[in-house]
Amino acid sequence: MEIKDLFNLPEQKLGAKTGRLLVSEPFMQDPYFKRSVVLLTEHSENGSFGLILNKPIPMYLHEAIENAPSFDSKLALGGPVQKETLHYLHLLGDRIPNSTEVMDGIYWGGDFETIKDLIKTKELRPDNIRLFVGYSGWAEGQLASEMDSKSWIVARANKKLLFEEKPEKLWAEVLKNMGSPYNYMHNLPEDPRLN
Repeated sequence: MEIKDLFNLPEQKLGAKTGRLLVSEPFMQDPYFKRSVVLLTEHSENGSFGLILNKPIPMYLHEAIENAPSFDSKLALGGPVQKETLHYLHLLGDRIPNSTEVMDGIYWGGDFETIKDLIKTKELRPDNIRLFVGYSGWAEGQLASEMDSKSWIVARANKKLLFEEKPEKLWAEVLKNMGSPYNYMHNLPEDPRLN
């Protein structure tokens, strides 16, 4: 029996779907997903795609992408898959062609040349976009299996959590906002043997 099985958590009322958050259970030890919050940007029977929201890395866009303009917004690790790719969430909607709305007012992807132009003209502010290298992906049935083993807690996302909350506090903040019985989890030690 695993430690997480000792929690008498209710069945998840929310299911995994595009625009929802996946919050890792408190004792997950995977180095990429330990104490992580992932926004599902795409979810279907065929698989899922998401971005880890709370793993900032000490690098800026112009340091990672050749010919990218200087921009005062650090990158974050979106996940362990294809870490040489760039992904972004933004609040600009149709101003970025080919964007996909993942939830009310929150968009994913779109034309990178437009992003660069908006940075150069200072029409794009760091508080309107989040930049990620790599992504989190699940093959058909993989996320459902992880959900069955209670590796993830599903939560609702909102603009404040995605764009205003400090990444280092996001995991605890989401759990606190979920209320009982989840809100006590943010105080649990990462290693239960240390308690």
